[in-house]
Amino acid sequence: MAEIDSLMKSTCEWLRGRGEASDIVMSSRIRLARNIQGYSFTHRLAKDEAEDLIEMTESAVKHSGYLKDSWFFRHKNLSSLDKQFLLERHLISHDLASCKTDMAVCVSQNEAAAIMVLEEDHLRIQVLQSGFSLREAWEIINRIDSEVEQQVPYSFHQVLGYLTACPTNVGTGLRASCMMHLPALVMTKQVNKILQALAKLNLASRGMYGEGTQPSGNFFQFSNQITLGQKEEEIIDSLEKVIKQIVDHEREARQALLSKKKEKLEDHVWRGLGILKSARFISSKETTAHLSMVRLGVDLGIIKGLDLLKMNELFIFIQPAHLQRKCNRVLSSAERDFERASLLRRELKSVGLI
Repeated sequence: MAEIDSLMKSTCEWLRGRGEASDIVMSSRIRLARNIQGYSFTHRLAKDEAEDLIEMTESAVKHSGYLKDSWFFRHKNLSSLDKQFLLERHLISHDLASCKTDMAVCVSQNEAAAIMVLEEDHLRIQVLQSGFSLREAWEIINRIDSEVEQQVPYSFHQVLGYLTACPTNVGTGLRASCMMHLPALVMTKQVNKILQALAKLNLASRGMYGEGTQPSGNFFQFSNQITLGQKEEEIIDSLEKVIKQIVDHEREARQALLSKKKEKLEDHVWRGLGILKSARFISSKETTAHLSMVRLGVDLGIIKGLDLLKMNELFIFIQPAHLQRKCNRVLSSAERDFERASLLRRELKSVGLI
């Protein structure tokens, strides 16, 4: 699919390694759940209603200033591999990737914004930004939300707020989250205390690919769980305060490792790089673990020649669908492990690390 090929060649806005605390906060995300007035929730929609909603959304997008030049993908034009590719780029959810019925997704040219159509709710609008940039993400998504609402009426209750398929989203329908790289807190065995404290604050902790995924490569995604009874700004402000504290804890843990266990830290970093430079077969799980150590080495100045953009892209490029798109064919598990190792050696050689 030509549009997917274009995405393959582009750079995701959220991978750029820019923004506040981008060495620790890989990306910031705001997501809004919205439903269209006069239609049943997604799980009860008739086929003709689903098609109506897709067409309404596509029309609304064309009239949106921010999204007018975006791509609009429909289920019938997306292969399973295409959906996996969009999932790996954080443009759709696991639920939408596994969807066998009508669905669609709108993606902005810079991949900063996306609208999932007929996921759990009629619309799931999201904006992803690089680094600790929740406010910037909120400004963009607020504009998109207003532009879409001018074209299609949302289901809204004067007391409850925006009506959603899941009660946990009723109210603002807003989920704010940050994806954080916390290797030092993991290595110093402090991360579990933080996770327990966050649970008491009604904050959710997930893996790199959101709901239903476990943390890997020392990446954790933290988000609010309550949307009812709070204003959008209050939700974002509360999460910001917590993320700032986690950033401080991670920085302190990194400095403690440098001052007290520098040789052991450097061994982890260089051992990870050594495996990535020499492996002929390597799984995505093992690659992610070693890339995490290399990224830490880059952040602390132990490894020179790699920037955050290159590091962040590698976490995506080594994923199964990206490898298969790059090779233009379906690959077996063993073939993926071989191509992944080959890609890593090429990329590391291109920056003078081999």
